[in-house]
Amino acid sequence: MTSQPPSVIALGQPTVGEPELRAIAEVFRSGWIAGNGPTGMRFAEEFARVAGTAHALPVTNCTAALHLAVAALGAGPGDEVVVADYTFPATGHAVVFTGATPVFADVRPDTATVDPAAVEAAVTERTVGIIAVDALGQCADYTELQAVADARGLWLVEDAACSAGATYQGRPAGSFGDAACFSFHGRKGITAGEGGALTTDRDDVAAQARKTHAFGIESALARSGSADLPIPEFDEIGWNYKLSDVAAAIMLAQLERLPGLVAARQAVADAYGELLGDLELVDLPVTVPDRTHSWQSYVVTLDPSVSRGAVARELRSRGVQCNIGTYASHLQPVYGATTPCPVSADLFRRHLAIPMHANLTEAEVERVATTLRDAVMTSR
Repeated sequence: MTSQPPSVIALGQPTVGEPELRAIAEVFRSGWIAGNGPTGMRFAEEFARVAGTAHALPVTNCTAALHLAVAALGAGPGDEVVVADYTFPATGHAVVFTGATPVFADVRPDTATVDPAAVEAAVTERTVGIIAVDALGQCADYTELQAVADARGLWLVEDAACSAGATYQGRPAGSFGDAACFSFHGRKGITAGEGGALTTDRDDVAAQARKTHAFGIESALARSGSADLPIPEFDEIGWNYKLSDVAAAIMLAQLERLPGLVAARQAVADAYGELLGDLELVDLPVTVPDRTHSWQSYVVTLDPSVSRGAVARELRSRGVQCNIGTYASHLQPVYGATTPCPVSADLFRRHLAIPMHANLTEAEVERVATTLRDAVMTSR
């Protein structure tokens, strides 16, 4: 008799259902499903409240938010922006989009967030700003980073792609620096499949980003109440970075779920800690005491003697999905970077992401832990 293959435990999985379907149906009935509509405006107001900022701008994805933020803050050809090295390359790409040059700074070995001392060492006379990254869902060291920015006259952007629901010293992710940028990709803690948002307390940044995210003109909704026929004038280049009202409706439903989703992920992280805490050759993720982790990913660090490829093959053969943590950006050939970031490079080689989402059952978490334990012990 042929045995059945094991069921697959997903690396990440959205939590969606009837609330999101009802929200979509309401938008369909409204007749406004494009971007910059009334549902998008409601989501912007609600997300600004959650992030603790004066403004929020829904956009197509976090890369768009980063591009808008860096552009609104004035980066351009000849400028340098210090960027946390351990991140998906969208962070560095956003700098390149403006014509500026990303200069990568190494990260802390425990949290994988950017090392403030490395940021300070990377500053030159051409530096105009800093982009920190809330690595894997944990906020960076914003007190120290803001001090560096203030001392050098630089702006600071928070890449909060992974950290919706996280906190730092009691403040929510998205409330640090001159602007912050979120992702609502399918693997994030809250999601519309794709999407993002820019948050800021700066009126000038909000106004410029709002203008350039819609081709450089005022939104159709803002013009719809006029008795005349206002014809917008294009006086600068903008982009089509609007989030549809369909996606915004999904995000409104997701925001209501956010506290529960963060709590569920924390419970999974706690269970992994109990089940894997004694596993030799594996270091578990560290949460700094003054922070709340959103656990977008649960990433372990394998001992150098362990073959990550062998562990991954064993996990996948037994139905447990896994992946790398993220990228050491300075090693990506697109940037042509020459300054080493040895900590980031080491984490890039040794990090392994295992399943983390709010839908994991106790039995699935135990199966992941058992499978990882077996794989590590047989892969040296």
